[in-house]
Amino acid sequence: MRQFGTQGRVYPEKHYVVQRAEELADFINRVKNGKYIVLFAPRQTGKTTFFRWALEKLSAAEPDYFPIHLDFEDYQNVASRAFYEYLTEDIREEFETVFYKRGQLLPEALARFLENTTLTDHVTMRRFFRQLARLIPEQRVVIVIDEFDGIPPTVITDFLYALRRIYLSEVVEGFRCPFSVGITGVKSVAQLNYDGSVSPFNIQDEFSLPNFTLAQVEELLGQYTDEVGQAFAPEVIVMLHRQTGGQPFLVNRLAQILTEEMDIPKSETIGMVHFLTAHTQILEERNVNITHLITNIRRNPRFQRVLMRITSYDNGEIFNLDNEVISQLATYGVVKRGADRRCEIANPIYLFRILQAFTPMINGLEEEYYPPESGDREKDYLTDAGVINMERLLDNFRDFIARVGFRILQVPETPQEYVGQCLLFAYLDRFVRAVQGNMHLEVQTGRGRADLVIFRAGHKHIVETKIWQGQKSYQAGKQQLAAYLQSEGTTEGYYVVFDYRQTPEPRVETEQIEALTIRSYVIPVVQERPSTFS
Repeated sequence: MRQFGTQGRVYPEKHYVVQRAEELADFINRVKNGKYIVLFAPRQTGKTTFFRWALEKLSAAEPDYFPIHLDFEDYQNVASRAFYEYLTEDIREEFETVFYKRGQLLPEALARFLENTTLTDHVTMRRFFRQLARLIPEQRVVIVIDEFDGIPPTVITDFLYALRRIYLSEVVEGFRCPFSVGITGVKSVAQLNYDGSVSPFNIQDEFSLPNFTLAQVEELLGQYTDEVGQAFAPEVIVMLHRQTGGQPFLVNRLAQILTEEMDIPKSETIGMVHFLTAHTQILEERNVNITHLITNIRRNPRFQRVLMRITSYDNGEIFNLDNEVISQLATYGVVKRGADRRCEIANPIYLFRILQAFTPMINGLEEEYYPPESGDREKDYLTDAGVINMERLLDNFRDFIARVGFRILQVPETPQEYVGQCLLFAYLDRFVRAVQGNMHLEVQTGRGRADLVIFRAGHKHIVETKIWQGQKSYQAGKQQLAAYLQSEGTTEGYYVVFDYRQTPEPRVETEQIEALTIRSYVIPVVQERPSTFS
């Protein structure tokens, strides 16, 4: 039985796969047109698997295309001459492998040429390919270089200039060599180090490998259902795609948890109760994808403020790749360009983990979450049926903020203008864990609005948070929440707005909007320590 792959390459005989037929056809068409193609995307997005499939498909259908696959991952710290010596060996081995797979022997002249050639720099490399074109004039050499950003910094500029010169040169015996080149990596060509010079690779053809669409997620999960007989409820497929944003690793990881780790009887349809359990697991575990995410967002102290601004304000941040911070976050797959040309967090799972990473779970105020007279603490906020009394829980949070006053300014490593949101996230996260509920975020409902969705005892509670940006924005937020409640089939919602002004206007109000009940809070957040305590 096949599995959902989350480690390394994906093999159709071992794993359920998304065929990406349109993307493969597009890429192969570019190769046939002799393009020099670049694909730079975050890790665990399927770049290596995609390019290998493309080369295999092309060479199987048209044997006059000769595929060479290279990988620069190991070469970042080697000297220039050693790099070219290793490159010589890699190319020689690839030729031997291709002829072996074709059931053929290397032609004697070609074997002798490869054996007697050692590349020493970009000039010998360029001349090598020119001579190679004369030895195999009937073959169009296609080179794909994986992990290209592992190329030694001392080599990169001249290496790319050599490829550019080959691309612009006249063809030899009908074809240039290499006829087409594909380059993949995490950093884009523009982000690589050229010692301050302009990119030498201005002939590149940019190729995009997008995340899975909903239809592709359905295709992937459908392969499992066809093979095993166990179905996914339609709402699970929609929610899985929505929470992952179609990110390939996250899609496969959630499917892996549901089908391999939860021991759900194969005769039982995988439903929302199962999904919530798997979703909670991925929000808490440290897998390779999340480790990359957390490591990357902590690389630069400026990342935290930008990411918090993206999630907290209606106007967010312009998606401007000329901005170094935005460019790096996009490279790492943390942010993407939204429909309004502003930054969006890549998917709700990433947003949850980002907030969790930037919110101290131990903030020094935990013992004051509940009033001294609270007997059973978290249990005081559950009904007899085990349903969360959200109104009482949020009333207590409002009172907690008032009780601690200026001490919220002492919450460690939290930007002052976002401390309210961070404390609410920590407060609800701690509560939900204590009562064994489930909580996740939804981000598709608008910028500057983080919708916390909490499940327990068969009930769904939606809490929207915002920063005060004026009366008009405050009222508009209620309408936006009402629309979201209707789309989710929920009749009650909670709206928490943090007022960071010097003269805030606290309020609590419950309103009926289109037969929906919305309870709104405007919670003042202290901005400075009183002088009497200084």
